[in-house]
Amino acid sequence: MSGGSADRIRELSRLPIWVAPMAGGPSTTALVAAAAQAGAFGFLAGGYKTAAAIRTEMDALRAAGTRNFGVNVFVPGSPASDGGAVSAYVRSLRADAARFGAEVGEPAWDDDGWADKVALLLADPPPVVSFTFGCPPPETIAELQGRGALVAITVTSSHEAHEAARAGAGSLVVQGREAGAHSGTFADDGVPHTRPGLLDLLAEVAGVTGLPLIAAGGIADAAGVAAALGSGATAASLGTAFLRCSESGAHPLHKAALADPRFTATTLTRAFSGRPARALINQFLLDHPDAPAGYPEINNATRPLRAAAAAAGDPDRMSLYAGQGFRAASDRPAAEIIDQLAAGTRAAQAPQDPKAPQVTQAP
Repeated sequence: MSGGSADRIRELSRLPIWVAPMAGGPSTTALVAAAAQAGAFGFLAGGYKTAAAIRTEMDALRAAGTRNFGVNVFVPGSPASDGGAVSAYVRSLRADAARFGAEVGEPAWDDDGWADKVALLLADPPPVVSFTFGCPPPETIAELQGRGALVAITVTSSHEAHEAARAGAGSLVVQGREAGAHSGTFADDGVPHTRPGLLDLLAEVAGVTGLPLIAAGGIADAAGVAAALGSGATAASLGTAFLRCSESGAHPLHKAALADPRFTATTLTRAFSGRPARALINQFLLDHPDAPAGYPEINNATRPLRAAAAAAGDPDRMSLYAGQGFRAASDRPAAEIIDQLAAGTRAAQAPQDPKAPQVTQAP
């Protein structure tokens, strides 16, 4: 199974480079298509979209000739365990919203249209379906695989990796704490800052499963890709590196902030969504160092505030999600970024390790 999955991953793209799914706008059909044309593998981000919207994007990609792509879906969790703490935090945000003439949203729980999305992907599976925030039921994984999809589960610990492997996953996206945006951890507990870095986590996960591993988290350049492949990953997944590219649908203020010398560092925080996520440190994070666990309740509550800040041109109240290597993000077209990553990785791999996945010249 693991050997077959690894071969399948290599067949999906000419390069062991994945363009990570980035929910909320950055992952456009143009970015996924550009990645495929350049020899990489891209994902549609299913989070915060209806099943109908995902279908429209899948149809658009196929109509344009892109057959190899993935779709990422969020696994729903449970309602916040401390509703009182969530409500108190949301009340503390009213002054931030008021400065833009907005109101905070209702801190409601939802499952992000889970059943409809699973039904869509079972009826019309793309080559890869990946899951974040948890592991779907084994029967869902088996059904997707029975319909020809490779199932990849995002994991942030060896325990999660063992659970995903036991459920029948075909591959694991191993996400280190350096990753931008939301941590894919199954349970929002503990201190996210203490989770392992990517290379240490790859070694830990490799110790509990023989599944092919996709390295994710803070990889921003060719040296990072080469290090991940040299540590046993079948491919490397990059997100922040593509946030500023011309095909990215990230907000212009978000793109600009990644190159703005005023923003100097990132941190892990629950302040925007109630779930650990890495973002550029802006005034909102200084004013609200953290928040109680409560996803998607807090995410739903802050959405109008963040939208109003973006409309007002104020990046200091936006969720500027970014990985630790954000300064390497380039505003060039995605194909140029991928070409540079591939060339740099080839150079870094010389003399090549014959056991490592090799970055080969696209035909």
